[in-house]
Amino acid sequence: MKRFGTLSFGHYGPLGGGHHLSARDSMLQAIDLGVGLDELGVDGIAFRVHHFARQQSSPMPLLAAIAARTERIEVGTGVIDMRYENPLYLAEEAAAVDLISGNRLALGVSRGSPETVQRGYEAFGYTGSQDERGADIAREHFDLFLRAIEGEGLAQGDPNSPFGGGTGMQAIEPQSPGLKSRVWWGAGNSASAEWAGTTGVNLMSSTLLTEADGTPFDVLQAQQIETFRNAWKAAGHAGTPRVSVSRSIIPITTAQEQMYFGGRPGSDQIGVIDGIRSTFGKTYADTPDRLVEQLLRDEAVMTADTLMITIPSQLGVDFNLRLMESFAKYVAPALGWERAAAPAAV
Repeated sequence: MKRFGTLSFGHYGPLGGGHHLSARDSMLQAIDLGVGLDELGVDGIAFRVHHFARQQSSPMPLLAAIAARTERIEVGTGVIDMRYENPLYLAEEAAAVDLISGNRLALGVSRGSPETVQRGYEAFGYTGSQDERGADIAREHFDLFLRAIEGEGLAQGDPNSPFGGGTGMQAIEPQSPGLKSRVWWGAGNSASAEWAGTTGVNLMSSTLLTEADGTPFDVLQAQQIETFRNAWKAAGHAGTPRVSVSRSIIPITTAQEQMYFGGRPGSDQIGVIDGIRSTFGKTYADTPDRLVEQLLRDEAVMTADTLMITIPSQLGVDFNLRLMESFAKYVAPALGWERAAAPAAV
């Protein structure tokens, strides 16, 4: 493990006890969290994206705001649901955020997770899917997105335009060179991991796999990572792809953390999600020394280069910064992490 960051589900709304977190508060807290994590030397901050729900649904303005106030932290998503996206508009937005951040975008995309509505992407205007979960729409959108960020001409120029339309096929603007190397595909099974490797994008694997044969979650995920890397190599892509895995990890160092998360022994779970029998990864909540022992035995954590820690964002900025500071001080170095040097002064 070379890098670690946070993954926020970004829930807002009633919190119980008469407390309420508004959408505005949630986004402003996310910006403050990004600034604080950047100062701690944490490598990344990412957000889950869901539509028709009290969560982040349009992450690009949020990522741009965080990028403008930080210096080194990666800003990203885990993941954007491509069924809902206009691929050319997403390509323009992604390039803009990548340029603002100085190539610090880590754009996670996929077919998407189950939503709170049925076939919500059709309400966004994307109809005609031949797949009950819209996977064909997601792949078609992703293919066009990749072509756009690679600079392919996609619309015929108008030589009579008063704005200098030119001739020939025109690419979207802006372009951010090398953006494809900062794109990640969220894979839920070995087949999609293999496809990501063949396609030549990074791999993002979460705390849920749509496979369940009794194999421990971390072993199943490590096998998925191996499949991805083999596919990348077989396809002849240059360079080394990146791989991230997500885990729910709570270093318990205070009475408050013990009250919220203590006494909950974690274990893998088998269940059905989106009609598919799936394996859910366990939660790690323990003292730092015990977390080190447990995570060193997690095959996927140790074979991935990046660990994304799902955080309880509703508990506020200070609480989550304390969690990540504890992880950075007491856990991450034992797993192979080294704090990145601060950028040189200009």
